[in-house]
Amino acid sequence: MNIESDSASQVEIIYEDEFLVAINKEAGLLVHRSWLDKGETRFALQLTRDAVGCHVFPVHRLDRPTSGVLLFAKNADVARSLTEAFTTRKVTKQYLAVVRGFMPEQGFVDHALSFQPDAIADKFANVDKPAQEAVTHWQRLAQIELPFAVSKKHNTSRYSLMRLTPITGRKHQLRRHMKHLFHPIVGDTSHGDGRHNRFFRTQYDCTRMLLHAHSLALSHPVTGEPLLLKAGLDEQWRHIIETFAWTASIPD
Repeated sequence: MNIESDSASQVEIIYEDEFLVAINKEAGLLVHRSWLDKGETRFALQLTRDAVGCHVFPVHRLDRPTSGVLLFAKNADVARSLTEAFTTRKVTKQYLAVVRGFMPEQGFVDHALSFQPDAIADKFANVDKPAQEAVTHWQRLAQIELPFAVSKKHNTSRYSLMRLTPITGRKHQLRRHMKHLFHPIVGDTSHGDGRHNRFFRTQYDCTRMLLHAHSLALSHPVTGEPLLLKAGLDEQWRHIIETFAWTASIPD
């Protein structure tokens, strides 16, 4: 059953039953407590636990600056089943992104990604392991050319609204793949283009990375029924979509 968000819970619940709960994670929210930001006090895991009144188990992750569908299990058995479904690629993940430049209508990138450790969290990880297979499909949903010279090389600036479907699940995969294709995601401070990030901040008051986990499609781990979880866009995303007249291009 679908549940309306409760302002007191500080988290938007988009689906809940006796086995699962899914939220629309806001941009900037950590999934769980991390040594990388000891001063943070809000975490998706704790907020979800408090909202539903029971312990929850994370079964996948979203980067801190990424918003969208985040799924938790309500018991360890269901968590193991869901984790296996993600690992064996039985879950379809679709993201929305705004990238620099005009991309082809559709295509895919098959580019292995090397391991990139976090300074603290992965301090003891094996940094010499070989690059891992990484595949992403894309579909262009809309594009726009703006009369602003963000780069000195061009009198205008171009952007594309993309639907990205990661086939594999590597760390920062979509962000790194878009950078590899020279179409970085707008607002990405680690793998993006600072000039275009600053332009969106000053021109459109957009302070977030424009990457959103729009949907998850999977079989329910207990009932086997097909489950499609969708997360709506936040105010900054909607402002960009409306300003660029892309509203009709957003998937249902």
